[in-house]
Amino acid sequence: MIHYEYPLSERIRTLLRLEDLFDRFDAYAASPDPYAHHAALLALFEMAEVAARADLKSDLLQELDRQKAVLIALRGNPHVQGTTLEQVLAAIEAAHHGMYQLPGKVGQHLREDDWLMTVKQRAAIPGGMCEFDLPSYHYWLHQSAEVRMSQLQRWLAPFSSIRAAVGIVLGLLRDSGQAELQHAKNGSYQRMLESRNPQLIRVTLADDLPCVPEISANKYMLNIRFVHAGTGAVRTCTVQPIDFDLTFCNL
Repeated sequence: MIHYEYPLSERIRTLLRLEDLFDRFDAYAASPDPYAHHAALLALFEMAEVAARADLKSDLLQELDRQKAVLIALRGNPHVQGTTLEQVLAAIEAAHHGMYQLPGKVGQHLREDDWLMTVKQRAAIPGGMCEFDLPSYHYWLHQSAEVRMSQLQRWLAPFSSIRAAVGIVLGLLRDSGQAELQHAKNGSYQRMLESRNPQLIRVTLADDLPCVPEISANKYMLNIRFVHAGTGAVRTCTVQPIDFDLTFCNL
């Protein structure tokens, strides 16, 4: 199955982008190949740009406080597993404390490194990171994989509390919804949202279905058009009815 997620607020959109960048960084940094480490460094630069949004830290701190209050009220509830609840509360507390201790903007440690900022500036120029442009970067790529991996992890470390908070908030958001089996005829699906006010819409399709959902939504209406995957002209999938799971998520 493949999950397609559509955020309905700028805050959730930012969290999804950060989650994707963290996952991408992990995949690139785990490889010993210098070109993979080049890609990991570019992901770090993107991470810093997305996380530098002025209200990101305050938004996450407020959301963690809100979720903590909701979960504390569940203590003693016979329908809630106490051990799991305490683990989630401990994770929230640790992420909250780590973010509260972060000085300045998220990613400030990268901006204060002159060498990294020189690399970042050249990275914005197509083909601008050749050895004759950045000999010191060429030297770094020729260090041992262990040296590069260690430096990449040190540059990532100050993002750890933000990453934990993003994971907690998105995890709770995704777990808040119940999947409903739906059917699309002639490649389209439409539904009034009424009073749902979801923050995230998830569409789940079988991975052997050769189409993808194009989702558009506001607080009143949800529209999904299923189009053929791949290159070429965009065409709606109208050959057969499409079964999919639809989940509305809201914190």
